[in-house]
Amino acid sequence: MMKRFSTIFKYSSLAVVWLMGVAACDKTIEEPQRLGYLPVSVDDKAGTWKTYILASSSEITVPAPTAVASAEYVAELAALKGLTANLSQEQKEAVVYWGAGAVYRWNEIARELAARYNIPPASNADGKYPVPDAANPLADPKYPFANPPYTARALAYLSVAQYDALVSAWNYKYKYKRAAPSKVDTSIPAALPVSALPSYPSEDAVVAAASVVILKAMFPGEVLYLEAKMKEHLASRQWAGMNVTSDLTAGADLGHAVAAKVMGRAKTDGMGAANNQALTAGMIEAAKSRGIKEPWISQEVPLRPPMLPNYGAVQTWNFDKTTLAQIRPAMPYVVGSSEWQKELDELKAIQKKQTREQARIANYWADGAGSYTPPGHWHRAAANAAHEAGFSEVRMARTLALVGTAEMDAGIACWDTKYFYYTPRPQQFGVKTSVGLPNFPSYTSGHSTFSAAAATVLASIFPEQADKFNAQALEASSSRIYGLIHFRVDCEMGLKHGKVIGDYAIARGKADGSGL
Repeated sequence: MMKRFSTIFKYSSLAVVWLMGVAACDKTIEEPQRLGYLPVSVDDKAGTWKTYILASSSEITVPAPTAVASAEYVAELAALKGLTANLSQEQKEAVVYWGAGAVYRWNEIARELAARYNIPPASNADGKYPVPDAANPLADPKYPFANPPYTARALAYLSVAQYDALVSAWNYKYKYKRAAPSKVDTSIPAALPVSALPSYPSEDAVVAAASVVILKAMFPGEVLYLEAKMKEHLASRQWAGMNVTSDLTAGADLGHAVAAKVMGRAKTDGMGAANNQALTAGMIEAAKSRGIKEPWISQEVPLRPPMLPNYGAVQTWNFDKTTLAQIRPAMPYVVGSSEWQKELDELKAIQKKQTREQARIANYWADGAGSYTPPGHWHRAAANAAHEAGFSEVRMARTLALVGTAEMDAGIACWDTKYFYYTPRPQQFGVKTSVGLPNFPSYTSGHSTFSAAAATVLASIFPEQADKFNAQALEASSSRIYGLIHFRVDCEMGLKHGKVIGDYAIARGKADGSGL
């Protein structure tokens, strides 16, 4: 484990001792270890922020807690004292791990699941590609195939559920104003920083429960794993002296209820028809009628059906279907035109003499099979930036919800464009690639669209880092040229499209009452 830790604020001496012990036994972490901190602001007005799915932060009722002077609460404090004593090394490590932040850790878990399931199905003996079965998720091929659109959607719903649940939690925290256990009884040792944030309902329990509901639906083969993680997460809050049982119970009930409402949208957003292969013949004919001379065809043997041809019809978050059509990029260069030939020649020149730096960039941003895809790449950047800025749980959730909805919208809009024009990839003209061969039309570049959307949102939230995020988006886009996957026009128009999509998310954020 690296010795460079980030954003540690006022850790108790007990926690510091624990961290030294944990650091001494693990040398495998390549990034700075993320640790708990006192947020720059507790965002005490967050209960008034605009939600995505809930009509208001009080839509779901949370009952009033017992008074801190009551016999019931005094008994809870006594039980908490017992739970903080004589912890095992494993329990101490759990406190440190979850202490980095509930939103941060559950987003990390989601990305790891996406990477685990980002494996395209192989063909069977009959030359067919079996479709993963949600009713039998652990059969071969496993369900889901967590490709970029699927991952973008999973992360969007996760972040929206976390955000709405936390806005609701903040409403009740400041309605009931129950102080943290260690502030009610100073003899209770708190192993993590304790802010002025009221403890009821527990923000960690809210996030854990909301996250588990969403992730069980998105990754149904991981139910036992997710339930075990939630159990550990909630227990860690008591091992750390942060929450009594009633804080956790109220938070978990609220998180479950909010996530159930969020899943109501997911069940009707059109994803069930996203892989409708019956539509592709009509899409090809429509593209030809628009002037596409040579439509895209799979370059795999046997021919693989195109990935999610109807994903462009899935419900968007930050704009409607009319806007989706209005912002669709213009028709690209057609095969045989001088502009198209110039771009094909550029790719052939790179193929003949690719520089080491071009190869590095292509490989770094490949985000292919076994990775958490471009949307996951950008969620990681967003979570790290929010953590380093010392954001409260609710503000971190807001950051990831804005990025998440922009990424899902980017996927929908990009896939709408891809199958609207149905343009061929460079591989249909003899260009080879070493970074994987996507099984869908070329124009526009998904990497470019995802990256520009995310970078635009993050540059607005973290203006002091705008140049960095925008440069990363440009590099991610260029990586698809260097990887010989896309023509330059695919990438340039994807960047423009993604920025417009990100701007819609920013407009939503500016109207949510958060002050950013």
